[in-house]
Amino acid sequence: MDFGSIVVELRKQKGISQTDLAARLGIHKNVLGRYERNEVVPSIEIARNIADILDVSLDYLSGKTDVEMDKTTRSRILEVSKFEETDRDHIFSVIDAFIAKRKIQSIM
Repeated sequence: MDFGSIVVELRKQKGISQTDLAARLGIHKNVLGRYERNEVVPSIEIARNIADILDVSLDYLSGKTDVEMDKTTRSRILEVSKFEETDRDHIFSVIDAFIAKRKIQSIM
């Protein structure tokens, strides 16, 4: 999916009108419409602000990843990345165990 389509989909999911999003970004509604139709590409600053308002990562918004991750999850992952290596390894071992369990359950 492209940038504009992702913005439209997320904006509608969150119940934000085009007018409201444009106002929060400090741009004209027509400019936002052009972003949503992929007629122009926003600056990185505007794209980052759109991602923040829609509570997704810039990678998700740009279509680089298909995993929508909220701010709380991103924040927690970033916090874990600051841990000492042994603590990170323990946390990732637990996460890996849950992932393996889910994969097994989905097969059954």
